Amino acid sequence: MLPQALLLMALLNTNVASTSNIITALPGFPGNLPFKLETGYVGVGNMDDVHLFYYFIESEGSPEYDPLVLWLTGGPGCSAFSGLIYENLGPLSFDYANSIGNKPQFKLNPYSWTKVANIIFLDAPVGTGFSYAKTWRGYANMSDTLSAAQTYEFLRKWLMDHPKFFNNQLYVAGDSYSGIVVPIIVQKISDGNHDDNVPPINIKGYVLGNPVTDVDKDGDSRILFAYLKALISDELYQSLETNCNGEYINVDPNNALCMDDLEIYNECTEDIRSVQILEPSCTLTSPKSMGSIWKPDHHSDRDSKNILLTSSGLPRPWCREYNYILSEIWANDKTVQDALHVREGSIEEWVRCNYSLQHSYIKDVSSSLVYHENLIKKGYRVLIYSFLTESDTMCFLIYRMIIASALKISVNSGDYDMFIPYVGTFAWIESLNLTVDSRWRPWFVSGQIAGFVLHFRLRHNLCSPGAGHTAPEYKPEECLAMIYRWFAYYPL
Repeated sequence: MLPQALLLMALLNTNVASTSNIITALPGFPGNLPFKLETGYVGVGNMDDVHLFYYFIESEGSPEYDPLVLWLTGGPGCSAFSGLIYENLGPLSFDYANSIGNKPQFKLNPYSWTKVANIIFLDAPVGTGFSYAKTWRGYANMSDTLSAAQTYEFLRKWLMDHPKFFNNQLYVAGDSYSGIVVPIIVQKISDGNHDDNVPPINIKGYVLGNPVTDVDKDGDSRILFAYLKALISDELYQSLETNCNGEYINVDPNNALCMDDLEIYNECTEDIRSVQILEPSCTLTSPKSMGSIWKPDHHSDRDSKNILLTSSGLPRPWCREYNYILSEIWANDKTVQDALHVREGSIEEWVRCNYSLQHSYIKDVSSSLVYHENLIKKGYRVLIYSFLTESDTMCFLIYRMIIASALKISVNSGDYDMFIPYVGTFAWIESLNLTVDSRWRPWFVSGQIAGFVLHFRLRHNLCSPGAGHTAPEYKPEECLAMIYRWFAYYPL
């Protein structure tokens, strides 16, 4: 780790704006990689001050014909490596059984989305993962709209450096907080395609997992979610409805009855792991941040890292956060950074989710609903998948617009996810006033019922048994089957 002054000097001496490298082997994986991996940087912003790091994995099918996906993990500040490894989007996953101490091991992932798509995993905004800025100005005033603009600039420059993918169908994808930024990026691509000075990008749609859509609506919906999951009593729910009038985020501090009810609510839910309510909360993370309707779970991977380094075996009971520790151990290894061609001195320490960004990051878009509405009005196809509590199943909502060349939009939520509850996702979907077209029916994966589908005039709903905040992490086989059929324009 370099002192701040030396770190800044090292960055100022880094003049290369864009680089790319083919990676044939990685520490922790035996032998050569059986897929094509590229890493690199693309300079964006004023004088290319910001350098965005990416992992690119070519499709294991037909890379020249398969879709190109740009993936952003949420946060803001969570590395796309999290989606690549933990959400089963990439061809590798950690081999937990054989990862002891400071030697994480990989194994092949049979449910990788790279079986059907070329995927760019992008560390954005700046300060995420291995992305960095040469000067402090590059970190200043980062916001939803600026992050979207820089991501759009990244995409155009990346495609210019990789012209063979310019004609591939493009989808922008992400999860959690990316539900705010991704629609803005797609809007910028759509607007840019009308600029005669630049070649059009072959944008076809976007994919969102458990997305933040409207900060207030998402937060307010946690009360109803807690009630439907029997986490709070009928009496408390009715009192909250009466005393708070459905407003649980922007609460009048003088409304003592509502404030008292919210305090009881927090006492009931603060020790629950909000991103998957059926999983245990980790003893090495602070439980007091875990159930509040105002906060997500900000688990610190480094809080628990020493457990793996000092214990002869894995801690019990096992918590999902312990899985995440492996990424921090692996990515901070000097041999790993050399293998990935990370620029020396560009970051002080790699963290899976850099929550310190949230102290300076400007959330200048509180709701992405207007972007969804605008894109749909242009006649685009839309796919949305979510988890439905009433049937204890995962539901996929697919908006199929009339125009054949339409954009496709996919959204997913988890029925055990209290951070971005499915009831809030359904609420904004229902605001689009679409009508039922045909009856509820099952759909199948590997000969088993994966869920149910309900057709609307402009959409479908599909459901399959439950998961948490990042659906592919919990339901990899079903999510791969879904995305394969969707990319191929097959019926679900």
